[in-house]
Amino acid sequence: MIRFLQKENRVTKALFVVIIAAASVSMVVYLIPGLTNTGVASSDTYAEIYPHWYSRILHTGETVSMLRVSNEVRNEIQQRGPQYADNPIIVNFFTQQVGQRLVQEQILMAEAARLGVTASDADVIKFLHTGPTGEVLFPNGKFIGDQAYASLVATRLNTSVPEFEANIKRSITIKRLQDLETAGVNVSDQEVRDKYRKDNIKIKFDYAVLASDDLRKTINPSDADLEAWFKKNTARYASAVPEQRVVTYFAFTPAQLPGGIPQPSQGEVQAYYNQHQSDYQVQEQARSRHILIKVAPGADAKTDATAKAKADDIAKQLQNGGNWTDLAKNDSDDPGSKDSGGELGFAQRGRMVPEFDNAIFTQTPGEIHVVKSQFGYHVVQVEERQAAHTQPLSEVIDTIKATLSRQMISQAEENFAKQLATEAGQKGLQATAAAHHLEVVTTQPIAPNGTIATLPDGAQVISKTFGAKQGDPPMYAPTGEGYAVFQVTGINKAHAPTFADWKGKVLEDYRDEQLPGLLNQKTKELDDKAKAEKDLNKAAKEVGATVKTSDTVGESAQVPDLGQVQTVAPQLFDLSVGDISGPVNAGRTGVVAKILAKTEPTPDDIKKNFDQTRDEILQERRGQAFQLFVTNLVNDYNKHKRIAINAKATSANNGE
Repeated sequence: MIRFLQKENRVTKALFVVIIAAASVSMVVYLIPGLTNTGVASSDTYAEIYPHWYSRILHTGETVSMLRVSNEVRNEIQQRGPQYADNPIIVNFFTQQVGQRLVQEQILMAEAARLGVTASDADVIKFLHTGPTGEVLFPNGKFIGDQAYASLVATRLNTSVPEFEANIKRSITIKRLQDLETAGVNVSDQEVRDKYRKDNIKIKFDYAVLASDDLRKTINPSDADLEAWFKKNTARYASAVPEQRVVTYFAFTPAQLPGGIPQPSQGEVQAYYNQHQSDYQVQEQARSRHILIKVAPGADAKTDATAKAKADDIAKQLQNGGNWTDLAKNDSDDPGSKDSGGELGFAQRGRMVPEFDNAIFTQTPGEIHVVKSQFGYHVVQVEERQAAHTQPLSEVIDTIKATLSRQMISQAEENFAKQLATEAGQKGLQATAAAHHLEVVTTQPIAPNGTIATLPDGAQVISKTFGAKQGDPPMYAPTGEGYAVFQVTGINKAHAPTFADWKGKVLEDYRDEQLPGLLNQKTKELDDKAKAEKDLNKAAKEVGATVKTSDTVGESAQVPDLGQVQTVAPQLFDLSVGDISGPVNAGRTGVVAKILAKTEPTPDDIKKNFDQTRDEILQERRGQAFQLFVTNLVNDYNKHKRIAINAKATSANNGE
């Protein structure tokens, strides 16, 4: 299905921009230290904010509802990762972030009210016409209608039109507060010129590279020196050999369950189907294909008419028996469907842009019509339409049987494992295993991060093993293909290794310690030689470095074996042609560079980009200033206990 036809790509994003607009002007929203005062009694309130010292006494605080928090959490997860919508860890993480953002937003709104900063309904209307929603709500300057507007907001953002427009009003208000608080932030003309010049210098350079991996291989102490270093670092290796445990166990698979592998009855399948009807609901959907003749936004009447004429001609060809595959391949401007005959597959109602959506749910299947949307003209054919319905049991019975079988097997396995563990506690592992024709196995000593080779998955057995004591009653744990019943039958305490046993690891540790100093030493040696001989290539050859040549690069460029120049070696941009840099430590490499060429922006370049550069600097500085303002404001609210958070929401977010 073509991605740009789907509402998620433009409609939802445009609307979602509005929902989170307030957050975009205050980037210190998330996880503000100290924002943990509790004291909200109502379960439907996430937080209460008290604009004045007397607000708490008079119960006149502003609230952030749990419903609003949960709605916005759902929206954000839907935009960023809908596959995590049912993951409690992800949901709690977003709840904490969104909750604190809304608390901060409410504090900013209170401060705006104190300073007389507001937004009117007229401001909202203007924003809807000219902001990021304008193209969606007013295509070609025509309003899509109240019903479509309400449906769009409800379907895509799970909110109402009044709440959506209230969000816009809050966003405008907070933006105006930011403008007020940062109005005094300025930048001088010279700062603008210096910034543009600095950001747009380009250099090309040779650079000699010493690789740490190569140097590491040269660190080869004698056995005597290495053993002396080992003894010097005795404390480091005091518990180097981790505690290990011996496990004695027997295991069974589903095939060894008493009575065999359980299977669900027809009655159980029917009961499950009846209880999970909502899982088998299929929304109304239509299968369609199209050929798109694209028209750019704002195109003149002549261009529009030409595109429509072409679409009409293609429609006539198709109506007269033309081949969809050939015409789509040759004429469609939709790269996602042109090579498949324009096929879009099934789409549920409301998933496409309004004009296309209306067409595929109102046209008679088989008919071909031309429809205009914000993307251009579509030659559309509805191939099939399915009414909303519930899948019959016959369509889903295999899936239900598999689900129930897994559940029944899992429960039967756990019950049998529990029974065997109890029996083993009374009769011992050996006798219990023999009575059920199972084999007892004793492992070699196992470390906490070890494995049990004879089990498909021994992770839970090992985890429980290291939480138990030798002599504890038998335990049980899943193995991936059944269960194991086991006991700890031996413990080897953590201890220091002998030098002979640990020599290889000691050598690697020694090299780790010596390498940074050696890399710096060799890079300094390379630099000294290059400057003394005024020849980087010769110096590199003498110390075993490899010489490379960069492209012509700016500060943000990534250079192989060096990294981002701005981060690792910004000093290179201050050098002149022919200069040799000092030693550069790039982490895994040591580098010395020689400037081959350098270009700087001309006065005309600086003049041409002056306004844009000034705006960028101002935006950054004003953002920083507002961030400081917000931090201080929230800290003041915290200090005077003017924020109350729902204790249950806080504990849930912290995983308590």
